[in-house]
Amino acid sequence: MSSTSSRAPSWSLATLKNDAPAAVVVFLVALPLCLGIALASGAPLLAGIFSGVLGGIVVGVLGGSAISVSGPAAGLTVIVASGIAAVGDYAAFLTAVVLAGLLQIALGFVRAGAVVHFVPACVVRGMLAAIGLILILKQIPHALGVDVDFEGDESFAHEGGNTFTDLIEGVMSARPGAVLVFVAALLALVGWSRIGPRLLGGLVPAPLVAVVVGTLVHVGFELWLPSFALEESHRVGIPLLGGFSDLAYALPFPDFGRLFDPPVLRLALTLGLVASVETLLSVEAADRLDPLRRTTSMNRELKAQGVANTMAGLIGALPITAVIVRSSANASAGARTRMSTIIHGVLLLVAAMFMAPVLLHIPLAALAAVLIAMGWKLTHPRLLLEQGRRGLDQALPFGVTIVAILLTDLLVGVLLGIAVGVYFVVRSNFHSALVVTRDGEQLLVRFAKDVSFLNKPALVSTFAEVPEGSSVLIDGTRAQFIDRDIAECIQEFVETGPSRGIKVEIRRSQASLNPMFKEEKELAA
Repeated sequence: MSSTSSRAPSWSLATLKNDAPAAVVVFLVALPLCLGIALASGAPLLAGIFSGVLGGIVVGVLGGSAISVSGPAAGLTVIVASGIAAVGDYAAFLTAVVLAGLLQIALGFVRAGAVVHFVPACVVRGMLAAIGLILILKQIPHALGVDVDFEGDESFAHEGGNTFTDLIEGVMSARPGAVLVFVAALLALVGWSRIGPRLLGGLVPAPLVAVVVGTLVHVGFELWLPSFALEESHRVGIPLLGGFSDLAYALPFPDFGRLFDPPVLRLALTLGLVASVETLLSVEAADRLDPLRRTTSMNRELKAQGVANTMAGLIGALPITAVIVRSSANASAGARTRMSTIIHGVLLLVAAMFMAPVLLHIPLAALAAVLIAMGWKLTHPRLLLEQGRRGLDQALPFGVTIVAILLTDLLVGVLLGIAVGVYFVVRSNFHSALVVTRDGEQLLVRFAKDVSFLNKPALVSTFAEVPEGSSVLIDGTRAQFIDRDIAECIQEFVETGPSRGIKVEIRRSQASLNPMFKEEKELAA
């Protein structure tokens, strides 16, 4: 398959050897994130699990991305928590989720996915680097056995502290058992990354080995060194279903009697738009992580997300978006096709029904080793230096995006990064669209390309600074488009220049593409 194809990648037995192990890694990373996000949102824990199931299976089947993984997103926790409070109960909230999904489907059909291509590449790189730094900073407390914040949180401030106070508390209250589990898992990760490909051809990904080693170390503590063992709150905990018969009654259903309530409609609009933007940004970033450099059809992805969110509302799950952390884990583990995200969704469902006793042995410190290693890859100093060498117009939006995401959230950070990027575009347009050349009392004002109203301040300033007795030649023969405000400014200068003792001439050419500077052909006698 071409690396630039937007078609959904197909799987085969050859790719399954990469996708299946990667799916296990993504499952291990996604499980605590789904639970943590549900807890922070004030929703039932199973709502987070089922959201991950739908994000894996439904989006995996219908979507077009090879690498991205969908599920409940940390960026929506505040909207979800406040939304439940605003509409009054969880059933009405689910109605808003259904409507948000339908809105996303409509956005896909009107081809709204193209909007993501207006985000500068340096901002997307900044977003990835910021997520990497967040992973490192947020996982260090978990690595030390101090779970002061919910697993998967990406915000800087939270009730009772912020990212830096969490780090200080983690260092001051570190638990030896957690530290040893983390070190063992990290050493296993680094070691297997070097020898694993030679031993088994990369069939078993290093993150999976790290989690297994960390878990075995902790099981050893439980058996022979109980003082080092971690409580259940520091391990992966999951509500247990009794089997398929319990699925129909596990979560509430939407209250369609509230379908047209203004608060429900406002929440649906907010969820639909924010989830769509986060999805588009995350998929764009995931495409950059894809080693085969495939390009996702954004409109198809919006439709798939919409279907998944409609189903999420119907069965009582949390809203879904594509998410960077799980997508990064998928890429790092060597996934090749959508089958990886589908299998991870199946594993989440199986875990909810049968695997709770086994998963309870996995310490969060072992998962922290995997996530910190992922964060290091996303924000490696080499990548930061490379971006800095691209020039100020690339480095500054990149840096602003990182800092803003760290201190606020993903959407605010990206918007600020885009704003800085737009500033450089406008600034470049000022310099390149209007060229002024002086030679004594001769002044040449040349429009080098299309001229918009944004260039008017520079043009007005140029005309105002022309001294008496000067001769000005205005050349717009190379411009295809000249804004009406610019044309009026030129005409006003032509009319008022002579009163200031300035000779004004407009250069025209039959080849000019702009009517204002086009020379009329002389009629034959």
